[in-house]
Amino acid sequence: MKDIVEYTDYRKFIQDYYDERKRSSAFTWREFARDAGFTSPVYLKYVCEGKKNLSIGVAGSVANAMGLAGFESTYFVLMVSYAHAKSDVAKRAAFEERCALARAHKVRVLGSEEFDYFKSWKNPVIRELAVQMPGAKPLEIAHACKPKISAAEVSETLDFLVKAKLLKKGKNGVYHQTEKSVSMVSVDAVPVAARDMQRQMGELAVKALDLPLSERDMSGLTLGLTRNAYERIRKEIADFRRRIVAIATEDDETEQVYRMNLQLFPLSERLEKKKDLKNKGVERDEK
Repeated sequence: MKDIVEYTDYRKFIQDYYDERKRSSAFTWREFARDAGFTSPVYLKYVCEGKKNLSIGVAGSVANAMGLAGFESTYFVLMVSYAHAKSDVAKRAAFEERCALARAHKVRVLGSEEFDYFKSWKNPVIRELAVQMPGAKPLEIAHACKPKISAAEVSETLDFLVKAKLLKKGKNGVYHQTEKSVSMVSVDAVPVAARDMQRQMGELAVKALDLPLSERDMSGLTLGLTRNAYERIRKEIADFRRRIVAIATEDDETEQVYRMNLQLFPLSERLEKKKDLKNKGVERDEK
């Protein structure tokens, strides 16, 4: 069975614990439930199947039944707390608490570096600038950013990027990217942080409207779509995004760092089906 810090889903952890015990003994769900203090012999089975939820109040008892103690018991309870969080703010706080606990015990949480990376627009921007400005001081990199940030922020970001192995600093002080691009791992907390970055980039896009037309390209379409058309457009966007990445990585040099937002979102509730869709229109805006 994997270490607990390799799990993000408490249900999966419970299921793996049960499966491991079952392989080596006559362990049953009834016995497991009894050890955890449940009267229903199948309650934990239903929890693993997603039919029931484990409350934060009983999470400690389940941890004890699995033989968890100290750091691992607290970590398990935090996994349950994360599952109960409703908003992005609450989820982010629960995940960060889990990461802080792990760091205090010198272990790494799956997805923690990626989570931190997607929390701020400064990370991807400085990751690009540092490589293309060899030998530059933090203040020089700070002055190259839009919007402007401080040299201290650049230094802090560079330290994080090196620690997260997203940048490598050579003996001559020159930075190199360890990978051409950064992708989200399959950890549900990482998209929570990614939404933060998307909000930040959206705010920067609004400010970029004041730039001369020669320095930015923005356009939009307001569409009436069926669900089938929506899915087809999503695929087109995904294919287009891959082609853009391929073009951007053809050259090793960079002259300027850009952000490209691709957004497709609803502006109405779903309408009842109509027999006549002949008047469906498209409104285009380009400025």
